[in-house]
Amino acid sequence: MSLADLLFAADADPDEPVVHAGERTWSRAELQGRAQGLAAALAAVGVGPGRPVGVMLPNGADPVAALFGTWRAGAVYVPLNPRLTTSELDSILGSVEPAVIVTTAEQAPRFAGRAAVVAGDDGWSTVPGPVFGDRVHDPDVALIQFTSGTTGPPKPVLLRHSGVLTLLDGVLAKLRGGTKVKPAAPPMPNLIPVSLSLWAGIYNVLFALRVGAPVVIMDGFDTHEFAALVQRFAIRSTVLPPAAMTMLADDEAITDLAPLRFVRSITAPLSPLQARRFKDRFGIAVLNSYGQTEIGGEIIGWNAADSREHGETKLGSVGRPHDGVEVRVVGDGELWVLTPALSAGYADGGDLSDRLSPDGWFRTGDFARVDAEGFVWIEGRVSSMINRGGLKIAPGEVEEVVRLHPAVADVAVVGVPDDRLGEVPWAFIVARTSASAGAVDAAELEMLCRKHLAPYKVPVRFTTVDALPRNEVGKVLVRDLVARS
Repeated sequence: MSLADLLFAADADPDEPVVHAGERTWSRAELQGRAQGLAAALAAVGVGPGRPVGVMLPNGADPVAALFGTWRAGAVYVPLNPRLTTSELDSILGSVEPAVIVTTAEQAPRFAGRAAVVAGDDGWSTVPGPVFGDRVHDPDVALIQFTSGTTGPPKPVLLRHSGVLTLLDGVLAKLRGGTKVKPAAPPMPNLIPVSLSLWAGIYNVLFALRVGAPVVIMDGFDTHEFAALVQRFAIRSTVLPPAAMTMLADDEAITDLAPLRFVRSITAPLSPLQARRFKDRFGIAVLNSYGQTEIGGEIIGWNAADSREHGETKLGSVGRPHDGVEVRVVGDGELWVLTPALSAGYADGGDLSDRLSPDGWFRTGDFARVDAEGFVWIEGRVSSMINRGGLKIAPGEVEEVVRLHPAVADVAVVGVPDDRLGEVPWAFIVARTSASAGAVDAAELEMLCRKHLAPYKVPVRFTTVDALPRNEVGKVLVRDLVARS
């Protein structure tokens, strides 16, 4: 089965709504027509099966149509974020060599000298030019998705049709309490609050179509628009990045998110403190989850039954493994997983051999623990763990303590090179309000840390910044903070 079949299922109702974007609703037949039009345009410019297609489109129905149109043509989807700088874009184009670009008339000049397909109100138009690259990927490769690149350059991961479908069904089995029986009631729409150039956005579109639900696409995250869409479409469960949950909890004008009952945290680690704050503010259960791009999707998470039984005592855990997934903690605490699907490696020629054990276990690069009930607790990245003269420091543990100070709105603790100790922890602080900036006193923060942490874990410096550098899903760009030290 190809992921294209999620849209082009033979037994689906052509008149059912599939995408709500702005004030426009697209039926399945309309979106199929839009996707078929792109598949024909790609064929017209010489794109055959297995060829990468770069897609830079704003959120809406078009990136969904482009996703399935690319797969209908047998090609490989390569999402390109419109927010990429010229140098970032050049790096990505060099590493994946897309044959052609699908974009808007406004963005087309960024790809001058290449064959392109341009989205228009009446369909797709082709722009003559050379078809780049000669790479042809395995027919099972669906898309090339870049990792977040928070600590180093993003890596282009090859994701398979079969692997994504397998993991989607594992999540569904967990959410349905272990049964694969579809619910009798029609599924509610799936609200997409992130960019469709990100794997989190694409994955949740696929998830919706797998259960037969339409998607509601936000152009960009806004707290008031989010609350209005929840009410308009009677959304009872949705996904949110931790940064969006924080924005909602901070917005005093948002007092009610009814009928929302569950929020699944995606894209970045969610601290127990922020989970508790969101839950207490809105009375909404927060269901954490875990996955990696190289794995292809979510492999650990919660369901409603777990939330009812363990929601208070396990707050902060990423949940329990889905069907077919095994976990173990190895060595000094790294999480290894055995999953029914992995990516096909990297588009630039790299493979996963350095992250696989001889018997097929995948080294996640995350420190974790697994409790007696099987819940997994992520305690930080191996790459972000601070080694202070041989003593290991988990940044998240220090950050949770610093957040206890009432004047602190946000914090990131990073390892900064030190001639004597190798690395030392620095804390970068965002004040809760501009008026409280002076109240975030370094001496107070040091005393607070010494009260709760071993001396070697206390940051050597507390620096106030206007904002933490983050990528589009809210992950802190550690490399940018280290560069400021």
